[in-house]
Amino acid sequence: MSKVGFKSFASVLAGALLLGQSLFVQAQLPEFTSLVEEASPAVVNISTRQKLPDRSTVQGLPDLEGLPPLFREFLERSIPQLPRTPDNGRQREAHSLGSGFIISPDGYVLTNNHVVADADEIIVRLSDRSELEAELVGADPLTDVALLKVKGSNLPTVKLGRTDQLRVGEWVLAIGSPFGFDHSVTAGIISATGRSLPNESYVPFIQTDVAINPGNSGGPLFDLDGRVIGINSQIFTRSGGFMGLSFAIPIEVAMGVADQLKATGKVARGWLGVIIQEVNKDLAESFGLDRPAGALVAQVLEDGPADKGGLQVGDVILSLDGHPIVMSADLPHLVGGLKPGAAANLEVVRDGKRRNIAITVGALPEEGNGVQPSIAGTEQSSNRLGVTVTELTAEQKKSLDLKGGVVIREVLNGPAALIGLRPGDVVTHLNNQPIDSAKTFAEVAGALPKGRSVSMRVLRQGRASFITFKLAE
Repeated sequence: MSKVGFKSFASVLAGALLLGQSLFVQAQLPEFTSLVEEASPAVVNISTRQKLPDRSTVQGLPDLEGLPPLFREFLERSIPQLPRTPDNGRQREAHSLGSGFIISPDGYVLTNNHVVADADEIIVRLSDRSELEAELVGADPLTDVALLKVKGSNLPTVKLGRTDQLRVGEWVLAIGSPFGFDHSVTAGIISATGRSLPNESYVPFIQTDVAINPGNSGGPLFDLDGRVIGINSQIFTRSGGFMGLSFAIPIEVAMGVADQLKATGKVARGWLGVIIQEVNKDLAESFGLDRPAGALVAQVLEDGPADKGGLQVGDVILSLDGHPIVMSADLPHLVGGLKPGAAANLEVVRDGKRRNIAITVGALPEEGNGVQPSIAGTEQSSNRLGVTVTELTAEQKKSLDLKGGVVIREVLNGPAALIGLRPGDVVTHLNNQPIDSAKTFAEVAGALPKGRSVSMRVLRQGRASFITFKLAE
């Protein structure tokens, strides 16, 4: 073969390889157009109107009239609202935008609670730009889910999916109204499942890298089969916009809330009556676990379901009805999904041994109470830990619902100061042993091992937690 012929053959071969590579890459990427065409009609824009008093004429409040609309609305929401008086001037309004989706042909719509909270009027705009006034059926702030109802029949609806088979890395798609741009479509992958966020105890979020911005809230998250698997709810951001961390409420959680809102207008969720904490490496070692896992019971509330079922302080809950508790935040998700009165089986580790405990789940109360200990009783010092303790009086034990324990009177230089103990803290357990008196505290403290993690249960302002420390060799 001549040099010219060889070069021509090589050029053709390279072109064929590049074309094949391009076709292969295209074959691996998902195709969204059919999904969007089918699902978009059931995705809606939600706008709200809230009546506000006129700020410019209320005495003591600044005149906001000359400010740009964005800053004026921000300041209006930041300034505490005052009741209107006859001479307060004209009525002003605040507006918000979000997204939602229709789940039934007769007009039930799912969205986020924070999209419609405190609204005096809710307007749902369909894909054909027709507008319908919506009624708020009910809302649940703990899951950030709201259910709306518009008048209609044969409305387009989404298909609902499941999240139990979701895999990290699979493609997902969102449709919503970011910054008011109706029916904007963004895509990405699932970054994590069962994600817990601070102050969000009852939602195992789906984390994605789908571009979600203000206005996307309440909109649907789809899988590649065009089924809704979540409600886009939150973003993590330092700038106020998309940063690749988006969180969606699993559709099973949302529909469970919606069914209760439709039936009763409120949500009842399961409750154990315990305060739990994470099991870190040191706590795992002190409780005889081979690895950090489970939810450590730091406090059992009197006459609660856990108390009646025999759960004890220091138990480490490893599973509920066969569902493993890897992180302590997994437990509220599972318990909250149970109906009050349901039976639950807990697998726990107590004194280094596994056992099963059957508990009847209670109903989550609206608020809890805490008490703060006072200091009284007989003193006993422990130079080894660097604290002076005093025994609880009978009244203190009753008010704190304790059978024993000691109050820290003074913190000296030593391990206690290093781990952050304070005067007024109540110690109920040390090295997995209950403390019933100042004498017992001194005896257990004097026998503590060196070079190994030791746990201590401390009650501070009515809230209990376990801490760990090591004594030097």
